[in-house]
Amino acid sequence: MKRNTPIIIAGTLLLIALVGVTLLLLSEKNTNRQLVEEFQLDKEELENEYTRFAQQYDELRLTVNNDSLAQLLEQEQTKTQRLLEELRTVKSTNAAEIRRLKKELATLRQVMVSYINQIDSLNRLTAQQKEVIAKVTRQYNTASRQISSLTEEKETLNKKVTLAARLDATNIQVMPVNKRDRKAKKVKDIVKFKIAFTLAKNITAPTGERTLYVRITKPDNSVLTRNPDDTFAYENRQLGYSIKKYLEYNGEEQTITVYWDVEEFLYAGDYRVDIFSDGALIGTQGFTLK
Repeated sequence: MKRNTPIIIAGTLLLIALVGVTLLLLSEKNTNRQLVEEFQLDKEELENEYTRFAQQYDELRLTVNNDSLAQLLEQEQTKTQRLLEELRTVKSTNAAEIRRLKKELATLRQVMVSYINQIDSLNRLTAQQKEVIAKVTRQYNTASRQISSLTEEKETLNKKVTLAARLDATNIQVMPVNKRDRKAKKVKDIVKFKIAFTLAKNITAPTGERTLYVRITKPDNSVLTRNPDDTFAYENRQLGYSIKKYLEYNGEEQTITVYWDVEEFLYAGDYRVDIFSDGALIGTQGFTLK
């Protein structure tokens, strides 16, 4: 029994050593598994960071109008995508590569911050420029409205001056005359029209020679005229006239009488006399023939 004791002790010690080695191996395996899991998590986190960076470069490029800066952003985005592809091919256990790519990511982060600051500066400058443009536009619009208002006032004043200087034919009377030089009572007896009217006093109207045009219009709106070429200008068109009268206007009230010899067929109905001067209608009067 005593002879076997050393053998038993040695076996026991060997068993204890085997158990210890087994436990140590299991512990190392568990530690290695945890490290691999941590490396895998680091790699996944890095991939997510690189992917976010690539997306952020896309977003930044949309906010930039500067071609040079946009080109630099595109270059950085391409570099980010290349590093992302490298990271995807690296094994999770390659700690050295993971650390290198982490450093690259830190550098990319610093570059992106500098670009963001540049873009922010450019955007502020653009905002200032927009405000200046808006201010100038407001001033221009205000000035334009003032000029437009002054122009309208001037036009209104000119119209008033023109109206004030215009002749005015009043008290228009049309008498159909028979061959006895008396008022004709029937249409068939009319040989002429005697048209009398008064030019009102107007001290603002220019004095000197004036031309009057008298239009006699029949019920069908046709004009009594001797020649189709007997026309005058009125509101950008030519109107035919019946009688043309020259006179010397002195600004004082004047009575004018003109005659129209009837050579055409007349019929009962409503007629009208219109008097024009200086391109303006200065008087009108209707009359009826029975």
